[in-house]
Amino acid sequence: MATIDNKGKIRGTAGPVVYRMYRDKNIVQGKPGKIKQSGGSIRASTEFGLSSSAAAVIRRAFEPAYIHRDGKAVSRSTQQVYRSLRNSLTGSIGQRDLHDANLQDIVGMDFNGSSPLSEVLQISHSVSRDTEGNLQVTLGRFNPREDVKKAAGYPKRASRYRIRLMAVAFDFRQQYLEYLDIKDLDFRQTQIMEAQTISLNAQADPSCIVMLSMSLLMYDQVGHTGEYILLNNKGFSPCAIIAAYPSPEPAELTAEPISLSIEAFPERYTKMQEMGYDGNRLLRNQRKQVKKLPEQKTTSTRILHKQEPLPVVIGKKQFF
Repeated sequence: MATIDNKGKIRGTAGPVVYRMYRDKNIVQGKPGKIKQSGGSIRASTEFGLSSSAAAVIRRAFEPAYIHRDGKAVSRSTQQVYRSLRNSLTGSIGQRDLHDANLQDIVGMDFNGSSPLSEVLQISHSVSRDTEGNLQVTLGRFNPREDVKKAAGYPKRASRYRIRLMAVAFDFRQQYLEYLDIKDLDFRQTQIMEAQTISLNAQADPSCIVMLSMSLLMYDQVGHTGEYILLNNKGFSPCAIIAAYPSPEPAELTAEPISLSIEAFPERYTKMQEMGYDGNRLLRNQRKQVKKLPEQKTTSTRILHKQEPLPVVIGKKQFF
């Protein structure tokens, strides 16, 4: 219902029109109607929502590694997950999730765009996985004074450095994640780290995707107590995913969430979490919506019979 306020301005709805105020002007506009989505648009919107939910799970899982993310990390990570789905070689749109995705599009995902890991931490690295599922990370020689880029937001008082490697397993279909292993390499500002290979225990269930992050943490020592305080901040906290491995035996797309209990997982329970993932619900709702859509009518094509050519009269002669 539309009403007139004490200034003589009309506000509210009246039939198919809406009256509102904008900068002391009385605006009249049509009432928005319902938009009928096609099956294709429903699948596309579902896939983007699924990407957003999966990216949120990844950000939460690696928070102990990056500590501080920048303001654009949400949109950036969602776009990278969405791109990995679009580049999938298995599964059709609206019928696929991160277990079908091209995970190489996620490798290099920075959690802090203000301090990209590849630009700040000038250290060579390579990652391999053995037949048992464990990860071998080879790091090149590292001199903190030369191999850390002094970018904007760089904490100049750092006296101790830490390179953190963290491996996490994700099962988006059974909706749980597991922290597999974390390794910290600590050294002083004046100390040079020689090239070495770090082993991480990354054995996971066959239904899980495994991702590995690397981050740089910087500390300063408090003089009168001797304790170290973290200097990373929102403007400088380098961390990125440096490896991702697909699940060799993913669960069914319609799998139920796994029930986590200390009785079922006595040795792993403290490292496992329910991920709060919404993608499976979106896929179920999408299937219901598509089923309710009316069948598209195919237009029949009329075939005209070939007609005999009409005679063309030129002078007294006829040509066919």
